[in-house]
Amino acid sequence: MKQPKIDLPKTRFEQTFDAIGITVFLLSIIYLVSVFGSLPDEVPGHFNGSGEADRWGSKMELWILPLVGGGLWLLMTAVSKYPHTFNYLNLREDNIEVQYKNARLMMNVLKNEIILFFSFITYQTIQIAKGAVEGLGAAFLPIFLVVIFGSTFFFMYRMLKM
Repeated sequence: MKQPKIDLPKTRFEQTFDAIGITVFLLSIIYLVSVFGSLPDEVPGHFNGSGEADRWGSKMELWILPLVGGGLWLLMTAVSKYPHTFNYLNLREDNIEVQYKNARLMMNVLKNEIILFFSFITYQTIQIAKGAVEGLGAAFLPIFLVVIFGSTFFFMYRMLKM
């Protein structure tokens, strides 16, 4: 079956979550710009599984996360406009619209979770460089994994139930 194209406007939730994600992201960039000149030349460049900095590098590396996060957000936003190109496990003529909405919502949630996490890491890296905190914290990696994989499994479960 050739999957039809359907024009589905964004839901209020998607619009709100996009606004929250972009606002936090822009605030993290504004913060980075405002403190950049006062940061030491070396800042954390990588963290181990316990959330401790295990590599230090140039403060220019602080721009990597916003660039990657923003790029991923834009790419996932573009991809989510074409739910008819996604692979579905349980697509039938009677559930196409609801499956498309679920898939697009999954993309929306994941892209905003990613940009929020990247913004948090940027902020925390600055705080570590300033000596205000020690690391990301031991709970960061488990929380990140539970949120990202939990969201993915939740939406896949919904896909199978629809």
